[in-house]
Amino acid sequence: MQVVTQTDIKEYPLLSRGKVRDIYEIDAQTLLIVTTDRMSAFDVIMGEPIPYKGVILNSITLFWMHRFAGLVKNHLIEHDVNRFPAPLTPYRDMLEGRAVIVKKAKPLPVECIVRGHITGSGWKDYKTTGAVCGHKLPAGLLESAKLETPLFTPSTKAELGEHDENISIEQAAKLLGDDLAARVQELSIAIFSQGREYAEGRGIIIADTKFEFGLVDGEVILIDEVLTPDSSRFWPAAGYAPGKGQPSFDKQYLRDWLASQPWDKTPPPPALPEHVIAETGKKYREAYEILTGAKLAV
Repeated sequence: MQVVTQTDIKEYPLLSRGKVRDIYEIDAQTLLIVTTDRMSAFDVIMGEPIPYKGVILNSITLFWMHRFAGLVKNHLIEHDVNRFPAPLTPYRDMLEGRAVIVKKAKPLPVECIVRGHITGSGWKDYKTTGAVCGHKLPAGLLESAKLETPLFTPSTKAELGEHDENISIEQAAKLLGDDLAARVQELSIAIFSQGREYAEGRGIIIADTKFEFGLVDGEVILIDEVLTPDSSRFWPAAGYAPGKGQPSFDKQYLRDWLASQPWDKTPPPPALPEHVIAETGKKYREAYEILTGAKLAV
């Protein structure tokens, strides 16, 4: 397997190059999604990759999509590079472990965020308003406290370099329609709740996450990444204690390092030292191995 920061597959048109993923059109119904080792924080792409991070993210997503297949359909068609279309054969080593062939869906224009603990921007909101994204909560909750009933707090989907904005469930319903908004809220809570229960049994607390859904022939399916360290906050269950921030298996370590630098969170970002790159990669790898019980073959 290779470290991959950017792809250049000339056989198919490049549809988009996001913060992490390169997406190509195979045909009118099918896409190739390549999860690179690019790292973003505060919506800025870092100058250095986290080696094999894309393989880890792709592997975790595959794990969850297979696990939740009975709950919601997803966009996966193929993840074995040996069964990819013939024109991709020259790119086999680059794509191995980090690419999937998927159904082309119409992405819904909202991010489906679920919060199971009061942390991050939700904690800041609560301290100011007593609510999280409009959900009124009891007084006196501590930072990192568990919310027994997870909160669905949708947001807009911003363009690259822009910031998502939290919206109310009512605003989401205006964007999606009442029935579709209710369906993705129901699915988001159900997937999160099942994922949280499983992860806690493995020693990881999933504090919050975001899901993306799309439509294929009018049916809602799960797309993009699922319960990864890029899209979620993962905390070790051992030593968890409300009333403070928690150590994590996700990009929070990198965010904390960046926050300690004299940087205004606009490009270009500061150069990442080797120890920050290594420690960030270690946390992602640990998340994968704890959740799946498997060793990563890179």
